[in-house]
Amino acid sequence: MRLFAAVLPPEEVTRELATGIAELKKLPGADGLRWTGRPGWHFTLAFYGEVDDDVVPELAVRLERAAHRTRAFELALRGGGQFGQGRALWAGAEGDLATLRLLAERAEAAARKAGVEMGEHRRYKAHLTLARSRDARDVRPYLDALAGFTSRTWTVEELALVRSNLPKSGVPGEQPRYEAVARWPLGGAG
Repeated sequence: MRLFAAVLPPEEVTRELATGIAELKKLPGADGLRWTGRPGWHFTLAFYGEVDDDVVPELAVRLERAAHRTRAFELALRGGGQFGQGRALWAGAEGDLATLRLLAERAEAAARKAGVEMGEHRRYKAHLTLARSRDARDVRPYLDALAGFTSRTWTVEELALVRSNLPKSGVPGEQPRYEAVARWPLGGAG
């Protein structure tokens, strides 16, 4: 299974973001971007890639432990940024980013301990991908528009293990389908 650990924003937050994205899609050149949809909006904490079925139970036990050891925390969507010279446009976060980063580190450590090959460790950068482009592009107008965006604050109360089902139809622009296969409540002391 192609898996990752994530924080999933609640419906009212994705609704606010969808309203903001509708405005971004009116900007010149927006039709040249591949926009992600609401079902795919999440903060990836750790990307695991293809995980053997026999490793998933151990990964789940370790993620549950990581969730239990992490307290609930406040988060909001705010502003945006880019990766790869405009190849990825994203919404940022504000709130208790230290705890979000801690949860991401714990999700990565859980995978390593379960035997998932994680590759090189990178410092966590909280982002929710909004659009992608195959080519470098100037996304300053989108970043300017996102600069004033802030969603309502919510309390992150769970860690999700999400399965990514890649498109198989060959239809241009088709998005992956995401399915939360497990969720664990956050709990203990940070």
